[in-house]
Amino acid sequence: MYRFRTRSTKELKKLNPPKDYLTKEGYPRAAAKFSREANITPYQDNELIRARHSIIHSIHSGDVKSAINTINELDPESGVSCTTHIVHKTMMRKKPPKLNEKVLDRNPSLHFDLLRLQLVELIRNCNSNPGSDITPALNFAAEELAPRAPSNDSFMEDLEKTMTLLVFPSDKLEPDLACLLEPSLRRKVAEKVNKAILARQNSQREATIRKLIRLRAWAEESARSKNIDLPFQIKVDVLGKTTEEKI
Repeated sequence: MYRFRTRSTKELKKLNPPKDYLTKEGYPRAAAKFSREANITPYQDNELIRARHSIIHSIHSGDVKSAINTINELDPESGVSCTTHIVHKTMMRKKPPKLNEKVLDRNPSLHFDLLRLQLVELIRNCNSNPGSDITPALNFAAEELAPRAPSNDSFMEDLEKTMTLLVFPSDKLEPDLACLLEPSLRRKVAEKVNKAILARQNSQREATIRKLIRLRAWAEESARSKNIDLPFQIKVDVLGKTTEEKI
């Protein structure tokens, strides 16, 4: 049987899951504001944190080219096929700091995901402007994605699906294709990039609070599967106190 010790208030303050979550997920300003309001010591707002926030913001905004270029600034040996280094406006004062290890060059799947998202954004722009020239999207696919696709079956499948967006109007697409135009694809790619950068910084890839939530769910499910008598609902506050609700 697993035993889980309760943490003291002092330990929880030191762990600080909310602050850790905001920082790991790329929200340094929110983390700083939370720290001030909670009267706790904030994480150092260093350049890597701000650069990571810039990259995530660019991806969520659909500006994938800027995101790739900023990653290239973080790691100039990453092999990103860019000729200029265009960074987000919040990063213009200083160049982003360089990481000790490569990011995209050692993660071809992530690199392909970013390039495919950039193609999706080009196609989205074409579809939103009837009669617009699709040549830029076709050229980008031929130059950046087509050479990579044969090396991986999933790359080829993803490229074929993405190119289909140029053939059919968005309201005629099947659900598995229409989802490529949803914001969820941006979020998915941004999350992968965030984890990859954290890994290259030798930092924990995932916010502690996510692990704690999964651990709590596993513990409750494990106990219920063994027919251990538990309340119908168990609410846990930030200090670990529990309240029971029975039906």
